[in-house]
Amino acid sequence: MVFIRSLFNSLPLLILMAGSCCSVCVEVPSDNLAVQGTNMKLACISCMKREEVSAETEVEWFYTSPEGENITMCSYYNGVQREVCPYKDRLIWNGSRDFQDVSVFLINITLNDTGRYTCRIRRYLNFEIHRHTTETEKYIDLLVTEEAGEDFTAVVSEIMMYVLLVFLTLWLLIEMVYCYIKISRADEVAQDSAESIGSLEQGKTPEPPEPIQGRCTTLHTL
Repeated sequence: MVFIRSLFNSLPLLILMAGSCCSVCVEVPSDNLAVQGTNMKLACISCMKREEVSAETEVEWFYTSPEGENITMCSYYNGVQREVCPYKDRLIWNGSRDFQDVSVFLINITLNDTGRYTCRIRRYLNFEIHRHTTETEKYIDLLVTEEAGEDFTAVVSEIMMYVLLVFLTLWLLIEMVYCYIKISRADEVAQDSAESIGSLEQGKTPEPPEPIQGRCTTLHTL
């Protein structure tokens, strides 16, 4: 029991240590729709398989136009922009400190930015005996529009919200009417009971009260 109690007491500390030591990396795809005149995050995530090995990360971004023209946009070495960078005024580094996320921001998007973006990640893993190189490529097929289109999911959600509000309003109205009728009939029964008691005191035979027709009686009659 003492061991179990001490284990539960140290559980928050263990969780905190695990969260600080082991970072979670999830490779999610990038958005591929943008509106002209805005800034677009070109997401590129490549998780390292062995984080305990020291590594140097080199990232290259390429653009391929719909006509097939290939352009080298920029390259980074451990997050530092290289000197040769044709897109240096339009690309902003947005990667993580461990260089598993090597995303960039594309500034002031135009219609001419429609096309395929390639993110090439080259890692140099430094082992004790040798130096190993890995290479990965991620692709983003970006479509730039003049105006933002309506999200179909948002429209459906809004319609469902209004339908639910109407349904709840009608249900509340029906419940209020039912309760009002039930209370009115209860008042009538109480009044009849009072009259019956008065008739007994005067020596008269009271008339039996009318039964309350509730939901269950109505359903049984039907």
